[in-house]
This record gives sequence, structure tokens and C-alpha cells, in this order.
Amino acid sequence: MTRSSGKDGQAKIESNKETMSTTIPKTQYAVQLIGPDQLTLNRKKQMPELGPWQILGRVEAVGLCFSDLKLLKQYDKHARKEHIREGIEESILKEIPSYVPDNQPTVPGHETTVRIIAVGEKVSGVRIGARYLVETDYRWLPTTNSNASFGYNFEGGLQQYVLMDQRIITSPEGELFLLPASEELSASAVALVEPWACVEEAYRVKERSSLVEGGRMLIVADQAVPEPDFIAFLGRYGRPGEITMVTRKALITAGTIPIKETERIEDLPDGVYDDVLYFGSDVETTEKLFHKIGPNGLYNIIQCGNKFGRTVTSTIGRFHYGNIRMVGTFGIDPAESMEYIPYSGEIQANDKINVIGAGGPMGVMHVIRNICQGIPNITVFAGDLDDYRLGLLNRIAGPMAARLGVAYYPYHAKQEKPATRFDYTALMAPVPQLAAQAIEESEVGGIINIFAGIPAGVKGDLDLDAYIEKQLYFIGTSGSVLEDMKVVLKKVESGKLDTDISVAAISGMAGAVDGIRSVEKALIPGKILVYPACAEMGLIPLEKLSETMPDVAACLDNGLWNKKAEQVLLANYSG
Repeated sequence: MTRSSGKDGQAKIESNKETMSTTIPKTQYAVQLIGPDQLTLNRKKQMPELGPWQILGRVEAVGLCFSDLKLLKQYDKHARKEHIREGIEESILKEIPSYVPDNQPTVPGHETTVRIIAVGEKVSGVRIGARYLVETDYRWLPTTNSNASFGYNFEGGLQQYVLMDQRIITSPEGELFLLPASEELSASAVALVEPWACVEEAYRVKERSSLVEGGRMLIVADQAVPEPDFIAFLGRYGRPGEITMVTRKALITAGTIPIKETERIEDLPDGVYDDVLYFGSDVETTEKLFHKIGPNGLYNIIQCGNKFGRTVTSTIGRFHYGNIRMVGTFGIDPAESMEYIPYSGEIQANDKINVIGAGGPMGVMHVIRNICQGIPNITVFAGDLDDYRLGLLNRIAGPMAARLGVAYYPYHAKQEKPATRFDYTALMAPVPQLAAQAIEESEVGGIINIFAGIPAGVKGDLDLDAYIEKQLYFIGTSGSVLEDMKVVLKKVESGKLDTDISVAAISGMAGAVDGIRSVEKALIPGKILVYPACAEMGLIPLEKLSETMPDVAACLDNGLWNKKAEQVLLANYSG
């Protein structure tokens, strides 16, 4: 059967006798974000017209995420809701009805399993009728403070059908951001690969331990710097293409590298420098320079034998969304701080690991991931403020840790405090004060993983004297890369990881808005999975499933979601 999609091309449609319809409806159910904190369920959202490069997928399952809440609150101010600055022609973007940057209404939802039901005539490598995991993070399409993403400036999965464009979802290396997924898995298990992949990226991310070759460097020198030492530093760690220098008490030379001198930091553009070096210990100067660091930039603070003497205000949210990094030394040699940059964000043997907010959906993943990673002699501390959430976490993590021989200590964060310092801290709550607390509680050489997405513009007061003295390292990642998705999907398909252990509630489209509000209020201690085929089904915690769907509840395995339960749900309650 062939269905015309207008003058732009033909849409090829085939039917799958078990799961697919041969017709495409004119309207669909969709959750739309139409303004800051303004969610609506649209039961009559118009289906888009399919263009020659476009792909139409029926959404099988989509997970709700704390990141959806961040988009809800920030809307057009969110770093991934901004318009695309480069990487693709504007004329192409205008051809894509699901491209909705800035203040245009969007459809959230980025943890998504789709089944392809139609493709345009120029689409290749996508099989109609097949199931795919959606990779959402288009890092080659930058916005001002982040990058384009499915579920943000491109409509996401909280709708019954979603339109994608092959020109957008194909990386510069030619990889399609749709991963074929096994039919043996539940749709929920496939969808939940995405958040588990974000966790994987937080540890697998490779850190830059050199200067950006040919990049833009900014130097502010309040102290004299020995010229031979600085030239040797450049020879060892890389040569920038240009150096901008604000000199107050010292003039630094850099061989043949062109240097542009200026008198005022305030006259320099924000967010453009790959490497920022500050020789000094003035608090106000240090704070100003945070704004000058560009995406993926490195801030090296060389205190030259002096200390700040008080806290320093930093744009702490940019460690997560801007991927900036910060190192420092009490001495005069910038190489000293470069030497302790870790190769990656991975945990190490003998680490004492503290997961703060461990009972939340993402915290559970961090705890389980680290317990199962196979790193010898680690100790996992799991802190939360909610006894109920801790109880549910312990039901899963406790037996797993005992089986694998991993020391595991859950604790109530207000009632008790572990009597130890930590080698690794993972922050699950977007609270700047927790980052400051982690500095105090860290061991020398510790990593502080700012996993929770503190908004890019949010600031926090940090004890950088302690940060530098202890040689600590803030790390932060946003989203995942394709390789992370492949790694986690392989674990799930091989049976080494069951992502369905994260599921705490299910919903249809009618309950999706309530689901997001439940994430906002932390009412559900786990992931909420939305099944768009169950259009009018409300939000149902698994613990209450027997009250309304006893046949589905009977399929739970020790209270945990699984494929059999999903099959009964879709057979009896979809439509």
C-alpha cells in the first residue's frame, strides 16, 4: 500500500500483522509544552505531512525524566530549546515541522522506543515495521549553550506518533541515531536504555588533559610568571592558535604565538575561550573569568602561593550543560594542575563512592551501575532523604551487592552522616550547596560528578581553596553519545542488565501530565513509563496496579515490571 504525502514525495507504508496499522490517523494524542510550566494534553494534534527525508514512528513507550521537568520550568531558556546556530542549512530546518526551537510549543519525552510505520522516498537504512531505540543527542548541531536534541528543540516521544528527519538524525560520520532493538525485550526496557546510557556517559566520558591545539586562550596575570616555565608548559600541553592577555603585574611571552593584549576583562566576549589561565588569587577576578570560558573549556587557576580566603561564586551549572572543567594549583606552574586531570569519569579500585539522592530514579541507576561494574574493593554509600525510596532501593541493591561482594551502605542523609571522606561523589539533586558540601567531604584527588542538571546560569559559592588544595575535579555530562547507547543496549539484550527494574509506575497519554507533575514533586520513587497506545489510561503506581488491572499486576515478578506485564497491558487496555 502506498500513501501520497503531497508534492514533496511519497510515503512508503507496509503493515505488520501483529502490531501495525495500515492507516495513519489524521490526528493524535500528544502532551505539549506551550510555555513555562504550561503542559497540556492535546487529543487532536494534527499529524504532520511526511516529506521525502522524513520518518514516521509509532511511539511504543516513553519514559519520563527529571530533564523533562527542567525543560518544563525553563522552556525557551533551556539550553537545548534554543535555535540551532550551525551545522545545517536553515532552509532544511524550515522543511521539518517537528523542529520547534525557542518559544514554539514542543513535545517533551526523550526516552523513546518507536516502530517505524512510514518513510519518505529519500530515506535509507530504516526498515518499516522494525523497532528502534531513539538516540536523542545531536552534538554536531550546537545551540548557544548546548546542542540540539530530540524532546527539546525537536518534538519528542510524548505523543502517539513522532516525525524525524534523516538529515538531522544522521551524524557527520554517517551513523543513524536510530538503534535497532530486539523484539525479545519489552518496549519499556528499550526506552530505558536512554537514561541508563546517560549514566554510562557520566563515567565513560573521556577528559581533555591538554590545551586545545589551535584554540583560543585567555590569560590573566596578577603575578609574575617565569617565562621559560610558561613556554615549556605550552610545549608540553599544546599550542593555542591565539592568546588574549590581560596583564596587570606581569607580561607573559609565548614564543611565536600571537598575543593580543587588553586592559579590562569586562571588554572581552563571554563564553568563547577554550583555555583560561588565571595567575592570581583575587576573588572578583576569578568570578569574572567563569563567564569567559567557552563550551568544553578548561579553567586553570594558578594561585601563585596565595589563597582566596573566602568562597568564590561560580556558574556551577555549566559544569553539566557547558561541559566546562576546572583545575588549580597553589604554586606558580600551571602544569601542576594539568597533571591530576583524570582520564575519564570512571570509578577506580578501592573508591569510596557517595551517591547523593540515591533513592530517586537516576540515583538508583548510579547505585546499581557501580555495584555491577566489577571494580574491586569499592564501597557504595547511598544517601537519600526519603525512607520509602531508600527501602525500595535496598530491595534491589542490597541482594545484588551481597551477591557480588560489594560493600553497600544506605543512609538517611539528615539522620546520619557516614564517618568517612569520599573518593567519588555523584550528585543527583540540582542543588549548588550539595556541590559545596561535596568539596568538604571529599578525599584528596576526589571526583565530584555533577550529574543533576543545575541550570547553566545558576551560581554557587564554593571553597576553591579546599578544591585546589585537595586536587579535586568537577565533572559533568549532559545526555549520552551513541556509543553509550550501544553499550547499554548490548548489556540489556544479553541479559546482563534489566533496565525494567527502574519502573515504578505506568501511564497512558491521559496520565502523562500527572506523571510529569509526580516527577516534579518526587511522588514516584522510580521511572514512570508512558504507553501512548493506552490513550485514556491514567497514572498508576505499580504498587496499586492490582486495584485497577489485576491481570497485569499478576504478571509482575516480585513487584517488578517486565515484558509479560507489558504484553497483557497492551492487549487489554490499549486503543
